[in-house]
Amino acid sequence: MEKNTIKPNLFTVLIQLMKLRVIVLLQITAICAILVHDLIARHGLIDIERTWYDTFFTMFITIIGGTLSAGGSNAINMWYDSDIDVLMNRTKNRPIPRGYISPNLALLFGIFISILGSSLFFILHWKAAFWSFFSVVFYVFIYTIWLKRTSPQNIVIGGIAGSTPPLIGWAAAAAGTIESMNPFDLGSPIPWMLFALIFLWTPPHFWALALYRSGEYANAKVPMMNEVKGAEHTLFQSKIYCILLFLLGSVPCFWPESGLPLLWAFISGGLTFWYSKSVWGIDPNEPMDENGRMPKAAKSFFRSLYYLGWMFLSLVVVVIIPPDLLGFFGPLDI
Repeated sequence: MEKNTIKPNLFTVLIQLMKLRVIVLLQITAICAILVHDLIARHGLIDIERTWYDTFFTMFITIIGGTLSAGGSNAINMWYDSDIDVLMNRTKNRPIPRGYISPNLALLFGIFISILGSSLFFILHWKAAFWSFFSVVFYVFIYTIWLKRTSPQNIVIGGIAGSTPPLIGWAAAAAGTIESMNPFDLGSPIPWMLFALIFLWTPPHFWALALYRSGEYANAKVPMMNEVKGAEHTLFQSKIYCILLFLLGSVPCFWPESGLPLLWAFISGGLTFWYSKSVWGIDPNEPMDENGRMPKAAKSFFRSLYYLGWMFLSLVVVVIIPPDLLGFFGPLDI
């Protein structure tokens, strides 16, 4: 038997069901939210005592809980989509289409670890657990089961689920200051602006993938925007989201009380311009490569991954700097 036909062991299959590579970027945004909160608190802009032990313990629980909850959601998604995964090159080698695991076992695994992962956040704060459970339920029922196969806005609305990690991370870190019973009250607008950053980033990021893999979603009868409205319309909407990303990054310029440092507005503006160039550069009429894919759309897709990571990491770097050293370019009291 050839090497590439050998069935992987059960542990490897379960890891494949979780799609850990996708989860890494989500976890970075959650960890960055924790670091931003705790660094701002150490500068005295939030009235809460946070030791480095608190910070690292919160990060540890968030990494474990977030990986399990998101991984469980992905496993359930693979269970539900197993009938169409066989129709697309991008997904035909997933564990269920390849026969490495039964659909029922994949479903049970996904349900178990998603509940376990979300429940771990109760160790930190019930609001962190709430947003983790919300993300799982929204991704499974609203995106996977309802929107994905019925609406070209599937990625836009479904993106809400993938935008919650900063809310989870911030709620976990800010536990001592958010005792109201309103789950939307996280004590600061910052986590909601980070939520908006991921939400606005998701459509151009995923539509670039859809363009890069042009035709595959149509084969599976998934109404992706480019398959329903065409590539030109999809690019037009992607450019709108890039403009909205630029406006979001400029929030500290016209709302200093947001708590975001003014310096980050300039950094985020430069990063958004760098990313937007790749979106504007997509040409639906360019010749396809040897694999039948759109090269410039692929370039934009991969650049979007770096863009989101650098947006969050740059904010952490900026808030490390004491506000008195930043002066005019620093944050105001939250």
